[in-house]
Amino acid sequence: MDHYQTLGVSRNATPDEIKKAYRKLASQHHPDKGGDTHKFQDIQTAYDTLSDPQKKQQYDNPNPFGNSGQEFPGGFSFNFGGDNINDIFSQMFGGRPNPFQNQGRQVYRTKVTVPLEDAYTGANHTLKLHTHEGLKVISIDVPKGVASGAQLRYENVLVSGSLIVEFVVMPHLKYDRRGQDLYSNQPISVLDLIVGTKVQFTTLGGKTLDVTVRPNTQPYMQLRIPKEGMPNDQGGYGDQILLIKPFIPDNISNDIIESINKFKAK
Repeated sequence: MDHYQTLGVSRNATPDEIKKAYRKLASQHHPDKGGDTHKFQDIQTAYDTLSDPQKKQQYDNPNPFGNSGQEFPGGFSFNFGGDNINDIFSQMFGGRPNPFQNQGRQVYRTKVTVPLEDAYTGANHTLKLHTHEGLKVISIDVPKGVASGAQLRYENVLVSGSLIVEFVVMPHLKYDRRGQDLYSNQPISVLDLIVGTKVQFTTLGGKTLDVTVRPNTQPYMQLRIPKEGMPNDQGGYGDQILLIKPFIPDNISNDIIESINKFKAK
C-alpha cells in the first residue's frame, strides 16, 4: 500500500497538506457516516505513518538492517532495533510458526481498530487470529486511554504463544484528541458572547455540563473544562477544550441593529 497514494498527496507534501488531506478523507470515509471500514483503516494507517517524522523517514528510506519498522512487499515487518528474533520470524511467516524457533512458543501480531469511546472507557474486544493450531477466537482487554499506534503484549490469551496488538483509535466527529486533551467546536451567538451565557456540553464520558461563557468573551477563544479529557496511565485525565465558533443569528431585530449602530457612533 502506497501511503502517499492513499492520501492523494505527493511525496513532497508538507505536514499541513498531509493533515488537510487526511481530515478530508477521514470525514468522507468515516464508518459513522456510512464509509468503508477497511478504506478508513488504510487512511488512518497512512496518516499515522506520514504524520510522524520518524515513521515517515523510515517509510521513505527503508533499511532492513536499521532500527526501522518499515513494511516490505508481502507484508513483512522488520524491527531489529526492538523486537526479538521470534517476533521477526513471526511476522515473516504471517503469524505461522517460526521454523527457526526452538522455544515452543510463537509471537503473533495483529492490529485492532477501536472507537474513541472504547479508548476512553476501556473495553473488551473479540478478534479472530490465525495460528498454527488453526483459527482462534480470543478476547482481549482494551486499556483505558490507549493511544493510536500503541502496542500491547498479551501473554495469556493463546496457549501456543504471545500476542502483540497494535491499536488504531478511530477519529471522532465531535472530539478531536490531542494527547490526553480533547477539543470540540462550540457554536455560540455573537450576542451571547457580548452579554454572556451558559451552554450545555456533553463530554465523551457522557456528562452533561453547564459551561459559563462570561460577558465580552472574544470569538475563537478556548474554554477549558478540567479533567474531562482522556484518561492517562497515572489514573488522571486530560482536559476538554471548547473552541468557540461565533455565528450571527438569523433573527436579529431592527431594534438590536439600531442599538448597535448607536453604540458604534459613540
